Amino acid sequence: MRKPAAAKPATKVKAKKVPVKATAKPAEPAMDVAVGRRIRDLRRVRQFSLETVAARTELSIGFLSQIERGLSSPSLRVLATLADVLGVGIAALFGASPSADGASDQVVTRGLQRPELKLWRTGVSKQLLSPASADNRLNLFLVHLEPGGSTGDELYTHDGEEAGLVLEGEMMLTVDSETWSLKTGDSFRFASRRPHRFSNPANDAKAVVLWVNCVTGAG
Repeated sequence: MRKPAAAKPATKVKAKKVPVKATAKPAEPAMDVAVGRRIRDLRRVRQFSLETVAARTELSIGFLSQIERGLSSPSLRVLATLADVLGVGIAALFGASPSADGASDQVVTRGLQRPELKLWRTGVSKQLLSPASADNRLNLFLVHLEPGGSTGDELYTHDGEEAGLVLEGEMMLTVDSETWSLKTGDSFRFASRRPHRFSNPANDAKAVVLWVNCVTGAG
C-alpha cells in the first residue's frame, strides 16, 4: 500500500505593487472661465480695449487676456482692481443670472440660490447674500477662508467702504500699517481706499465672516 505523497508547501505569490500617483488638487476651470467671461463682457459693454484696462489697472495685457479666457485664476486684489476700472462693485463679477421674472428690484435671495465666487487658489470664497445686480451699491457676502487662506501678502485698495462680523474662527486684518486678530464675535469697519489685506492664520480651522461692501463710485 502506497503512502500518500507529501503535500507540497504552498508557494507565496508576491502581490505586485501598484504605484500610487500623487493626487493633485483638482482644478476648477469652470469658475475661472465664468469669471473671465463676465469681466470680458463688462469690458466690451464699456467699450474698453484690453490696452485701456491694462493701463488703468497696471496689469499686463497678456495677464488680462488669460483672465478673460479662464486660463488664470485672479486674486481678490486683482478682481477688486478690475471692478473699480469697470465701474462696478465686485458682486457684479459673480455673473449671476437675473431673477426669473426679469425684475431688477429683487428683494430676497434664497439660501440655495446664492451665487459664489470661489478663489480656489487662495483659499477664499465669497457667497453673495444680497440680490445680484451690476447696479447694486450695497452688497452682503458670506466669506469663507480656508486654513491659511488669504488675499495675499500685498495690500490693496478699491472704491467704497466695508464692514464685517466674524461668525466662526479667526481672521487677521491689516489696514494701513496696523494688524488685528479678530475672533468669533469681533467686528470691523474701514474705508476701502485704505490699503488692506486679510487672512486666516489657523492651520486646521476655517473662518467665516459676514461681510458688507458699499460701493460709492460705481454706476
